[in-house]
Amino acid sequence: MKKILPPAALAVIVLAGWQIYVAVSGISEQVLPSPVEVARAFVDDAGTLWPAAWTTLSEILAGYAIAAAVGCLLALGLSFSRLAEHATYPWLVISQVVPVPAIAALVVVWAGFGIAAKLVVVALVSFFPIAVNAIDGLRASDPALLEALASLGAGRTAQLRLVRVPTALPYIFSGLRIAAVLAVIGAVFAEWVGSSSGLGYLILTYNNEVATPAEFAAIGVLALIAIALFAAVSALERVALPWRRTTP
Repeated sequence: MKKILPPAALAVIVLAGWQIYVAVSGISEQVLPSPVEVARAFVDDAGTLWPAAWTTLSEILAGYAIAAAVGCLLALGLSFSRLAEHATYPWLVISQVVPVPAIAALVVVWAGFGIAAKLVVVALVSFFPIAVNAIDGLRASDPALLEALASLGAGRTAQLRLVRVPTALPYIFSGLRIAAVLAVIGAVFAEWVGSSSGLGYLILTYNNEVATPAEFAAIGVLALIAIALFAAVSALERVALPWRRTTP
């Protein structure tokens, strides 16, 4: 409860200030709708928003799962070869230099307008923080502990299972939390480039129609999805790593 109250109180203050500003300034709802107008649009367009949200959420979850699997497997593979890690790591960084819209446009050209293109874009956007954090986590093991295991006859696989992976788990979950938010962004960009469904497509449609309150409502649903995914990963971390729970 102590963690929930401060952000909830801040949200109330921001929404109240937003509502007051719109009421006092007389600004058009097509430029900046009030929270009340956004809430009304959310209710009025619920029949359109929720199916679109399910489409986008399906893309996010599938692409995110692919990124998590590939990122962790790549990190595990590189942990067996320092040379391979040194050769691959710079290219992981370089892969993030290309803007997401450009990647999405290219993927759509290569994979078409189907679900495959969306999954590839979401996976590409989410992959980097998972892979890099997993690699850094596998590097972070105590060398003295690894040497002690080696002196007892433990091979590299045993060292990986007993020390390196447990040490890396907090790093991996940090990457997963960041990737959960990036996956939402990736799905939206993928739908902007080529789609006829989903929240990203709906936002473009509302923007073309100058239906700003409904556009804000769609953005709000995207924010809720990102928050829910972030919270779900955090909850999974508390279950998987109970020793990291902080005491009040």
